[in-house]
Amino acid sequence: MKLSMPVFAAFVIGLCATLLLVLHAIDNDYLYFGGYLLFQYVALAVAWNILGGYAGYINFGSAAFMATGSYTTVVLVKLFALPLPFLILAGGATAGLLGLFTAAMTLRFKGIFFAIATLALAVVLQTIVVNWDFVGGSRGVYLVRPPAPAFLDSFAQYLFALILGVTALAVILARFIERSTFGMGLAAIRENELAAETCGVPTLRLKIAATVVSGALMGMAGAPLPYYLTYMEPNSAFALTHTVNSVAMPLIGGTSSWTGPVIGALLLGLAQQTATVTISSGLNLLVVGGLLMLFVLAAPEGLIGLLHLAKRRGAT
Repeated sequence: MKLSMPVFAAFVIGLCATLLLVLHAIDNDYLYFGGYLLFQYVALAVAWNILGGYAGYINFGSAAFMATGSYTTVVLVKLFALPLPFLILAGGATAGLLGLFTAAMTLRFKGIFFAIATLALAVVLQTIVVNWDFVGGSRGVYLVRPPAPAFLDSFAQYLFALILGVTALAVILARFIERSTFGMGLAAIRENELAAETCGVPTLRLKIAATVVSGALMGMAGAPLPYYLTYMEPNSAFALTHTVNSVAMPLIGGTSSWTGPVIGALLLGLAQQTATVTISSGLNLLVVGGLLMLFVLAAPEGLIGLLHLAKRRGAT
């Protein structure tokens, strides 16, 4: 059954509200903090897939966009002490502008050259932050969590509700793009960019728009991170796990649809959380690498590709 966009948006928002009510009934702050990380990666994976999956342009600069959102929060808290919802919007706007700059500088590159350019972007930004004393430089900076709103029980619940809202926005927007002419243009670029240009598809304009939207959503996902950690420093903001997870989760779930990154992020995020609690936090990248190798070898189109293959075999 194919839902219209308003019905789908209402369904996603209702599902998020139900999850909040369930966790409120359980009343365990660990679930909020663990859920925050899980849905942060769902939002990050869905955002990455708008450019990396729909258009086929592999972006290794996810940590740069996410860190831009995080350090926008640090700067604005030090200057104005704005409420967190405004910081999330500001982080998205700043990361969107970074996406526009990145697109203007790099999108004439293709394939591995574009991927290397985005990786270089993360290195350059980390170097700038390390030498920027206002945001703590290499020493980092502490942020004191403000009181939670009166209608919520704790700040952990507040953070979880906000990241759930960012995730809902990312999922709704990704589905809308996928089913729009914008998404069809990105799919044409992914399949054969030269043929798409020949047919009149405005490839450069679509790629710029996709980079801006993807970067803005990553920035929004990263904006609450300083309040989650309470101590922000460059190694945390530009952590390798952000980049690896943002690429691995869509690849494991499947990049052709918005559902793939969601499934991949939930699967991989839960596996990482379980490994962290039961064995060691150092196993996170090992879990990611192992699952990624398994899916690249056994299911290069991800879980969504396996489901489609099973349906085709069942039909015959």
